Amino acid sequence: MNEDVSADQPARAWTLWGLRSWTQAVVLSAATGVAIYVCYLLALPFLPALTWALALAILFAPAHRALELTLKRPNLAAIICVVMAALIVVAPATFVAERLVNEAAKGAAIVQAQAESGAWRRAIEAHPRLAPIDQWIEKQINLPAIFGNVASWLTNTGASFVRGSVVQLAGLLLTFYLLFYFLRDRSLALNELRRLSPLSQAEMDQLLGKIADTVYATTYGTVVVACVQGALGGLMFWWLGLPTPALWGLVMGLLAIVPVLGAFIVWIPATIILALEGNWSNAIILGVWGGVVVSGIDNLLYPMLIGDRLKLHTVPAFISLIGGLSLFGASGLILGPIAVTIATSLLDVWRTRIAEARE
Repeated sequence: MNEDVSADQPARAWTLWGLRSWTQAVVLSAATGVAIYVCYLLALPFLPALTWALALAILFAPAHRALELTLKRPNLAAIICVVMAALIVVAPATFVAERLVNEAAKGAAIVQAQAESGAWRRAIEAHPRLAPIDQWIEKQINLPAIFGNVASWLTNTGASFVRGSVVQLAGLLLTFYLLFYFLRDRSLALNELRRLSPLSQAEMDQLLGKIADTVYATTYGTVVVACVQGALGGLMFWWLGLPTPALWGLVMGLLAIVPVLGAFIVWIPATIILALEGNWSNAIILGVWGGVVVSGIDNLLYPMLIGDRLKLHTVPAFISLIGGLSLFGASGLILGPIAVTIATSLLDVWRTRIAEARE
């Protein structure tokens, strides 16, 4: 009997050791999760600055590497890249913001005048075949109220921008402050990520490469093309003498960022309005320009800017952008696609490991 008890003691000891190890693992996992969540809460107020600094660091990394090799001074190379980024980003943004405020005020006045004069109703009444549409609009939609709301929104947009300019300036300064360290200490940060990550070095390098491709694709393939489309649309609005061309060009650019939507949401109604007013020449010019140039420039520029980099299907691209914007605001333009990229990359890692385990 004593022999049986002695035989059970190692088994009990092993069981207790296993239970203790499992408990320690659970406690360590919980503590790690809590610590990561607290760090997330600490970083949340700085999330926009961190996001855009990260995006700019990825975009300017090749330039920083070249300067670093030439100058042999990482600090000076990072400062030059930060100045370059500031000149490229701040100067156009300042011009657009100034035009947006001015054009928003003009647009509010024009929309209000249209609502009060009833010009939209006279344009429809000039075409008897559109009378049923006019009657339906009168019953279903309160257009004067909608025009008034649009005018108020345009006015408030300009006022909100002026009120938030100080906060935006502080965020911009923080972005470039972080950008300096992201560029200078890029290698140290990447090595630390590789050390902390449970992935192998090859898997981690592949993941980081896909994240960089996502930022390039989002920036060059989406933002740059959208800016070009908005600029081309606004230019034609200005050429045809349409009201607030800068404002509508900016709106077209913003709509072009969103998959499925696009600049056509602005220029097609504008073409219809010109036709209703009897201005057929301008309507044809705007329609052809929008359909051929504004819409076609996407197919020309996107492959040139992206090449063989990341190409998301329309559905995940739509979900990542819209969901990202909903969760994180403007930062979601970058964070949404990055989150989808990380998720798909980790799933690829799991699929590869499971396939290797079965062999």
